[in-house]
Amino acid sequence: MHPEKRHLMRSSFFVDEVGQYRLVYRIFEENKVRFYFVGAHKEYEKWYKQGF
Repeated sequence: MHPEKRHLMRSSFFVDEVGQYRLVYRIFEENKVRFYFVGAHKEYEKWYKQGF
């Protein structure tokens, strides 16, 4: 069972918040995950505005 997560703007990406950090990732199969971004909130905003 996976923890509760939220989608990034109705895409196949998910966002988790861990303290002040954001993790953006996709789940391809039950046990395959690829991370696209890990960083602080301000870094996340900059990354997001670039069109992820």
